[in-house]
Amino acid sequence: MLEYMYIMKKVIPFRQSLFWDVDPKTIDPKKNARYVIERILDFGNGKEVKWMWQHYSIRAIKKVLLLPRAQLHKKSKALWSLMLK
Repeated sequence: MLEYMYIMKKVIPFRQSLFWDVDPKTIDPKKNARYVIERILDFGNGKEVKWMWQHYSIRAIKKVLLLPRAQLHKKSKALWSLMLK
């Protein structure tokens, strides 16, 4: 299970376009950490990336990024790999 730092009880409302396949209001950031991190790394805007940094440890984000079957585009994976060195 990924490390999860839950700082606030209130979760930001995620954009429907970020989670097009589910209702964003039903996403549990703790239970669905991998899914949330993958989507934010691939398609997130500045506000969502900031939220991710505040709620997940760098170790957890790197762990998702390095998963062999991570659901990230190659360009996104390359960018974040460089940024998280």
